[in-house]
Amino acid sequence: MALFKLENVEDLYEIGDLLGSGHFGQVREVRERATGILWAGKFLKLRKNASSRLGLERKSVEREVEILQALQHHNIMALRDVFESRAEVVLIVELISGGELFDFIAEKENLSENEAIEFIKQILQGVGFMHSKHIAHFDLKPENIMLSDKHVEHPHIKIIDFGLAQCLTPGEEYRSLCGTPQYIAPEVINYEPLSISADMWSIGVITYIMLSGMSPFQGDTDEETLRNIVGMNYEFEDLYFSQTSDMAKDFIQKLLLKDPNERMTAEECLLHPWIKPLTRKQAANRSRSSINMKNFKKFNAKRKWKMSYNMVWACNRLCRLQLLCKTSATQDQELRKCESDQEDTETKPASLIRRRLSSNS
Repeated sequence: MALFKLENVEDLYEIGDLLGSGHFGQVREVRERATGILWAGKFLKLRKNASSRLGLERKSVEREVEILQALQHHNIMALRDVFESRAEVVLIVELISGGELFDFIAEKENLSENEAIEFIKQILQGVGFMHSKHIAHFDLKPENIMLSDKHVEHPHIKIIDFGLAQCLTPGEEYRSLCGTPQYIAPEVINYEPLSISADMWSIGVITYIMLSGMSPFQGDTDEETLRNIVGMNYEFEDLYFSQTSDMAKDFIQKLLLKDPNERMTAEECLLHPWIKPLTRKQAANRSRSSINMKNFKKFNAKRKWKMSYNMVWACNRLCRLQLLCKTSATQDQELRKCESDQEDTETKPASLIRRRLSSNS
């Protein structure tokens, strides 16, 4: 059961600079008054009633809190405190200042497979712990894999954003159409029962991208990407994988399997020869291989540009909608409509994508 404090957050934490803002709230740097330690405070708006479209449902916040409270692991973002008032919930979480893993890699001149493996190993350790608690993340992607500090010799991975995570009860089926098209497993698109294996597919995609700078299933549109995933349309082109070891390709192939039951688990991945060589020859092969940095830098720049473009587009749209709202006599009601309109436009429902796929096939 999620534990919420009813005290005033400002009695225990000094509220600092704005770190970021989103659709349902903002993130601020906060300093714990008793210790002076810096944390991040996620200030989340709650819906006033069931019919409101402004804010988050309390149930979804409770689920995320319960999951974070169960996941105390050095490769997973830590949750310190949760405060509740009538209008909002404040999550005090670990302040992760090292930025995204992919941005860190893109700043390097070169990266060996051995170095890439150290990052993948940490991701697997965090995900493995999560799965041991029967919790699936369901949104593993580069944006949700961060570094606690990028200026140390051996940067530490932190997995963040558990908004789509679920605690899976044995014997009960769970289905969802949520996720990011490039990284979701075929069973998500087909609306089949989901398991922790969906995360292992995402790790396969992330590894493929990290080594080659190419996304295995990326199409010109979301619909084409989803078709490629369902059709298992991917390959290891020599143009992008000429520097990649055969063991690395084998590792990826054993994750990008259509049958979830056939994919390696996180524990099995940690024992795979690419991660844990069995012979000197295997160790030598991976140490001679490296990732395609030129292509990786291009991929990451394009990814960041797309994220920035989507953010600017959303902000501009909201500004236009708010200007329209000012002309209405019932401004509060119109603002509510504007907010829900933005929600519907920013996230393309997977069910709509599936209907389009059906109609085009």
